[in-house]
Amino acid sequence: MEQRSFDRLGRHVGIIGLGAWQLGADWGEVSESAALDVLGAAVDSGVTFLDTADVYGDGRSEQLIGRFLRERPGHGLTVATKMGRRVPQTPEAYTLDNFRAWTDRSRANLGVDTLDLVQLHCPPTAVFADDRVFDALDTLVAQERIAGYGVSVETCDQALTAIARPGVASVQIILNAVRHKPLERVLPEAAKAGVGIIARVPLASGLLSGRYDERTTFPADDHRNFNRHGESFDVGETFSGVDYDLGLSAVRRLAPLVGEGRTMAQFALRWILDQPGVTVVIPGARNAEQARRNAAAAGLPPLTEVELAAVRATYDELIRPQVHDRW
Repeated sequence: MEQRSFDRLGRHVGIIGLGAWQLGADWGEVSESAALDVLGAAVDSGVTFLDTADVYGDGRSEQLIGRFLRERPGHGLTVATKMGRRVPQTPEAYTLDNFRAWTDRSRANLGVDTLDLVQLHCPPTAVFADDRVFDALDTLVAQERIAGYGVSVETCDQALTAIARPGVASVQIILNAVRHKPLERVLPEAAKAGVGIIARVPLASGLLSGRYDERTTFPADDHRNFNRHGESFDVGETFSGVDYDLGLSAVRRLAPLVGEGRTMAQFALRWILDQPGVTVVIPGARNAEQARRNAAAAGLPPLTEVELAAVRATYDELIRPQVHDRW
């Protein structure tokens, strides 16, 4: 698998990673054995970057990854976790003492002395401008609790503020065929600064897999059911904030471009990989076959200019008026 660099972290990772939210919670039931199968299939397919968070299943995702690391050592994996969403979202919560406690918990869950990459997990906007927060993160690096730090963001403005800070190694942001705004400034500025870009929600919560229609239903414990309108967290995390029916219309317009030899999901992943400045894309998977198919997108040829133009036109004509200025 092609490798790309987190320059400020001094690490190279495969361009397709694995997002492990679904191994913890909020995507319907994923058994422990299925979760371990997903991890094994992804790594066997060339994945070297795993993304999790302390809040996914209240630590379950981290613990499952920790078990996998113990049972299958020596793969040279980079494991990124996130912190900050297990407490009320006030800027005052982002202190060195809390960071120590949160990272100690993640170190125990993952079974490691030093965390590879810790990301602030979509914190309040005021946090991005607080020097004390980033001084505290620098302290964690100096104490070797973490090897590096980054941020997960909701908005492009948050991303740009973070990129300007010299210690930030990565920005995780929603980027996919129905969320284009980061292409304008975030990706160019990150590339210029040597900041890695982790593209999350790459399939718009599965919408871009092409497997859903108006009759699809989701379990009660799946955020695609309970967060349709942002009832539990930012609505941009569910179907990328795109109205479900409108998203289906966009997928149907793009479907004829997929052709033979690739799936709709692979087409959507390849679109992200073709955007200059992307370091790694982190699709989730609920079973081993999904993990293998996602990883296989790394070996597909880049999209043609005609295909790229069609994605752009679909976004501009259908999606842009609804989402572009919101994040």
